[in-house]
Amino acid sequence: MNWKKELKSWAIILGVFGFLYLMDWHTPVMGKIQSVVLATGLFTPNVDKEEKLFEDFNYMAQFKDLNGNPVNLESYRGKTIFINLWATWCPPCRAEMPHIASLQEKLKEEENIAFLMVSLDQNIDKAKKYIEDKAFTFPVVHASYGLNSSFKHESIPTTMVISPEGKMVFRQEGMSNFDSEEFRNFLLSL
Repeated sequence: MNWKKELKSWAIILGVFGFLYLMDWHTPVMGKIQSVVLATGLFTPNVDKEEKLFEDFNYMAQFKDLNGNPVNLESYRGKTIFINLWATWCPPCRAEMPHIASLQEKLKEEENIAFLMVSLDQNIDKAKKYIEDKAFTFPVVHASYGLNSSFKHESIPTTMVISPEGKMVFRQEGMSNFDSEEFRNFLLSL
């Protein structure tokens, strides 16, 4: 083995990652790479889980929209709600957002299905700038007042689907490509 060549290869790899990190490009670059992986269809949500959740969802929550106006979760009661917890600093969150945007675009005429992207960024302005830069049109709110127990999560992104009857019927931690026919049919069937 040629150690000199091996060390040079590792130095180049570490140099590239170091450069991305120092330029603060690591999050968008990793998010873009992960989004390409999601587009392959390798990571799709499993809506046929044997163990269904069906736990009661707590609607007692208030958020701020990106303009600082209050949004009461109670106003979503009676609809199927797709909720995604995310942050701008999270590459997997960034990776799945274009696919969620595509799903929302396909279902925007469905009056009984609502989308709610909940930003966990400390600074609401970071979330606002990111959404504006990407021109996403789905509703985004900020968890300015914290989260209740129904939003418990160990990692982000975390996605939940709440039925019109107020039951959590889907919950997943980690990224997925939600823009699949199977998942659209799942949302439409509730």
